[in-house]
Amino acid sequence: MTRIAIVSDTHVPTRESALPAWAVTEIEAADHTIHAGDFESFGAYERFVDLTGGELTAVRGNVDPATLDAPTTATLEVDGVRFVVTHGDGSSGDWRERVVETARENAGAAADATLVAVAGHTHAVVDETVAFDEGRTAGRVRVLNPGSATGAAPTTRETMFVATVTDGTLTVEHRTG
Repeated sequence: MTRIAIVSDTHVPTRESALPAWAVTEIEAADHTIHAGDFESFGAYERFVDLTGGELTAVRGNVDPATLDAPTTATLEVDGVRFVVTHGDGSSGDWRERVVETARENAGAAADATLVAVAGHTHAVVDETVAFDEGRTAGRVRVLNPGSATGAAPTTRETMFVATVTDGTLTVEHRTG
C-alpha cells in the first residue's frame, strides 16, 4: 500500500504565511506527495522538499518563479496507477479539456494502468472520471483537483486529497482543515 498526499495552490507567502498544521501532518504521514503547482516561492517549494524527504512529484504553476526547479508536467507510476501532474493553466479550451489532453498525451505505453490527471489552478475541488475517444485512442482518466491546501482565494476552505494505491487499486479521500 502506498499513501500519497495530493496538494496544490499553496500560495505561500503572499496569500498565506504557512501550510496549516493538519496538512503538514497528512504530508508527513504520506509515502509520497504530489503538488500541482503554485507554491509561489522558492521557500515554499523547499519546505515541501524537506517535509517529504524528497519523495515529491511537483510541477511549476503560473505564479511560481520561472527558475523554480520543477517541470510543467510530471508523471508518477505507482503499482499500476499512472499519475500525470500539470498545473492546468492555459488559454486554449477549458480547464478540464486541457487537463485531460495533457494526461492523454503523457499516458505513455502503460495501457493497463489506471490513468489519473492531477491539476490545480482553479482552487476548486474536482474528483471525476472523464471518458475520451479521439480516433484510435479511447479511454478514461480520473481528474483530481485537490483545491487549495491553504484555502487561498477564491476558495474559502483548506482542502487536499489523500490517495491510497493498493495492488493497482486507487482510493481517494478528500480532506479539509
